[in-house]
Formats: sequence, structure tokens, C-alpha cells
Amino acid sequence: MTRLLTTQLAEKVTETVTIQGWLHKKRLLGGLTFLTLRDRSGIAQIKIENKDEVEKLRGLQIGTVLSIEGVVVSDERAPGSVEIHDAVLTVLVPVTDESPIEIDKPLDHKSENLDTLFEYRVIGLRNLQETAIFKIQAGIKQAARSFFADNDFTEFNSPKLLPAATEGGAEVFTLDYFGKEATLAQSAQFYKQMMVGVFERGYEINPTYRAELSATTRHMTEFIHIDAEMGFVDFQELLATVGGLLKHISTSIWQTHEKELTAWNAQPAVLPEQIPQLALEEIHRLYSEATGQDTRGEKDMRPDEERWITDYAKEHLGSEAVFVTEWPAGEMKFYHKKSEENPDLAERADLIFRGVEIATISMREHRYDALVEQLKTIAGGDPEADGFRYYLQAFQYGLPAHGGFGMGLERLTQKIIGLNNVKEASLFPRDINRLTP
Repeated sequence: MTRLLTTQLAEKVTETVTIQGWLHKKRLLGGLTFLTLRDRSGIAQIKIENKDEVEKLRGLQIGTVLSIEGVVVSDERAPGSVEIHDAVLTVLVPVTDESPIEIDKPLDHKSENLDTLFEYRVIGLRNLQETAIFKIQAGIKQAARSFFADNDFTEFNSPKLLPAATEGGAEVFTLDYFGKEATLAQSAQFYKQMMVGVFERGYEINPTYRAELSATTRHMTEFIHIDAEMGFVDFQELLATVGGLLKHISTSIWQTHEKELTAWNAQPAVLPEQIPQLALEEIHRLYSEATGQDTRGEKDMRPDEERWITDYAKEHLGSEAVFVTEWPAGEMKFYHKKSEENPDLAERADLIFRGVEIATISMREHRYDALVEQLKTIAGGDPEADGFRYYLQAFQYGLPAHGGFGMGLERLTQKIIGLNNVKEASLFPRDINRLTP
């Protein structure tokens, strides 16, 4: 008999069917045995009255793989409003070891329990609420790809093994590469700029590595970036594209994954058609006046300032996201472009969403001579070094005005769902304390 998924059972009331999956829960009620079977689509309830069938489960634990044949019966109390009766069980893969954690009820995500959650991640991910996080995350990636396709971007994949820490800083992992030193990519920055000369608009969704000595709720050493670059744009067009992406993802994920989002008590994002823009110094002023903590003149935003400006923007501007603009040029990367109106500022913005930065956006210096000069003076880089000379070729042979952004997939997932820690939105999180499982 052809296998059905549990979500198809409602269409087969009174029919005899076969379902296959994992034993998710077993309970005794009034002399009857009830099973919950889990497959990729959901769960189904099975009532077993025959003692011979119950005996087949003796000594078997949650996770046992079963094939069950029985009659579909309507029952409003059961998952999907149907139940399987007259069940005949076939044990496909027996499991005799008791699960180290319970997966038939929501797992505790309190900060003090996260180590246990991650230690048993292999089993815990089978919990339906945990699974929901990553179905939502897959939906976010699908929504991003849909937006990029609609806006004529081409997807590519750049290498993650590089000859040098081209973006500078100490936050880089090094490894032996056949007797040479190689590094893991801190981003797709150089490659996505090169692809402007190929596709004009390109993007990738790939891993990024940062050797950050940070044990916070917002940092990991390996995470996924949504990286994109587009040519023939100015700064405001670039911001409009990033805002459009966030708006598209936030809207479409509720259309495709409302059940999973509701299971987490998530709330739809409050986002206007155009995300508001506030200058960095203006935010410092507003925050300082409201809290009495003076941040004016600081070159970055504090985490509590990011949370505060989200609340401010939601209340006064009708938006849970805000672009932070007018960053000091003295803090910019060598490939960033200075504002032509005010060279003391960089054409850069951070996108703050629900209290955390989820994307950094900037226009790039596309003029070859100016870029080489900035490489030397800002980064102290050698244009002839392997880490730079191929990158510079793209500019030497013609790149238009262009800009791009990197958006953290796990942070975006965290904030769409309402999780407290970015690691909760990573399948197998990596940080300074964890390299397993």
C-alpha cells in the first residue's frame, strides 16, 4: 500500500491507509494505548486496542521507526481531526535507548539551559517546535531568493578559502593549505564586487567565519550571510532595495509559515513602505536625552542603544526597523565610498531590526585610482599582494558605481520569531566555547 503523509489523512476518512515515521509519543489512557507518529509533514494519532500490536512496542523507545496500517476515523480531539484505528504495526528500526531529552513537549530555551539544548541538538531538533525554527529559516531563504529573482539578481557561490585576511582585523581563522597559510572568508565582499562586472546584480547565501572572542547573545564564529551587490545605483536606491528585501521577507514568511510562527507566538513585523532613516549623531542625541547616558560623539552604537532606537522608531515612526546613516569616514573600510557632499562621512548605513543590527550597507569606492589609494592609506595593504591584486583587476577593467550589503540570516530568523539568542536560530551553533556536535 502506498505510504501517505500524516497531513493527507483528513482526505482519507473511512479508508485503510499506511503511514510511516518516528514514534513521537506513547501513552496509556483507560486501558487503551495511543501513539503519536511523526513524519516530515506533521504528526498523527493512532489508537491501539489489540494487545498483540501493543506487545510489538515492548521495550521500544521514542524514535523507533514504524510503519502503521489502519483505518482513518474522524476525531476532532486528535491532531488534524483524524485518528487511525485498527492499527497493525511493523517495526522498521527499533530504538531501545531512552532519549536523553523529551521531544514531545517544547524544550526550555532559558539561557541557563542552552548548553544542554545544544549538547543534545541532534535529538532535540526532532522536537516539532525546534523543527519549526528551521522551517521558518528555510522559508526566509526562499523568500530572499524570490525577491532577488524578481529584481534581476543572479545567485553565485564564492570560495571560502582565501590567501590572506583581505578585510583586515584579527577576526580571522587561519589554517595550513598544503604548506601555505590560508584563511577562512570573513565575508563574500571582494567576490560580490567582482560579480558586479559580470552580472551587474548578484547575491549569495553562504557561510561566513569570524574569529570573534565574544560570548554574547548576538555573536557566533560561523554564520550564514545573505550577501548582495548591485551596480548602477546610488545610496538611496541601495537602501530602498534592502528595505524592500526586509519587507518582502517579513510579509511572505507569514503567508508560507504562519503555523510555525504561531507556535512560537511570533508577531508580524511593523514595517512601513519606506524604512525610516536616522543619522548616527541624531540617534546619540535622542538616546542621551532620553536616558541620561551620554553617547554623543561615539563612533558606533551600543547594544542597548540599538534596542532603544527600535522602541523609539516603533512608537514615533511606525517602524520596527530603522536605517542608521551618516557614519564617520574615519571608521570606514578601505572599499567604502566617502560622501561627495561631506567627505567626513561614509555612504554607509546599518539596518537595525527589533533591537539588533541585521545588515551593514554601503556604497563602494569604484574608481580604481581612489580605491588603490584608500587600500594603502586606510588598510595599509599592498595592491600587488594575492589577496588584493585580483580584486583590483575588476576595477582596473571597469566597474560602475555600486553598493551592497551583508545580512545575517540567523539574526534575521531570531528577530522574526522572537528568540532571545542568535544561537537558537543556528542548527549547530559555533562560538568560542562550542565546536560540536
